[in-house]
Amino acid sequence: MVTTNTRTFDWKEMRRWRALELKHDGWTQQEIADALGVSKVAVSQWMTAVQKHGVMSLQSRPHPGATLKLMPDQLKMIPEFLSHGAEAYGFRGEVWTCRRIVQVIAREFAVTYHKDHVSRLLKTLRWTPQKPMERATQRDEEKISEWRSETWPELKKKRGVSSARPSLLMNRASTCCPEWSVPMQHVG
Repeated sequence: MVTTNTRTFDWKEMRRWRALELKHDGWTQQEIADALGVSKVAVSQWMTAVQKHGVMSLQSRPHPGATLKLMPDQLKMIPEFLSHGAEAYGFRGEVWTCRRIVQVIAREFAVTYHKDHVSRLLKTLRWTPQKPMERATQRDEEKISEWRSETWPELKKKRGVSSARPSLLMNRASTCCPEWSVPMQHVG
């Protein structure tokens, strides 16, 4: 983008201005379209806009985008609400997920967001939701560490690795289809 004075020109606007210059130089709309890599219809629309509304119709106009559901000061309040904890809002456990935060925003501001968009909102606030660890509530950490330190090493010792080479007769084909197995054909 080129900045001059207070206006910022984008390349699309510059292309429209160039099309007008070429038109004033006597080029046809098809020649302008070919030179600028656009359709003849686009050039026609630009020239019609200039005739109806003047050359200012070639200027870029920012796209406003969707209207904000929450104002910036309301967005800044979200971490404060979340600091009270999930259980304060009736959730089981102190874990914040995007789905839960969607419910809190709906309750506090009467505004609905998709959970994926809430994730983006939280990133702009530099606040990340927690992801719950999916573990059984009956899990016994003591028994697990005991099994890992005592039982598992014993099982590994008992299993051992045989140094003998596998038999040629025990390949995949011989176990499921003996009549098709090459080694079995030689035996028969």
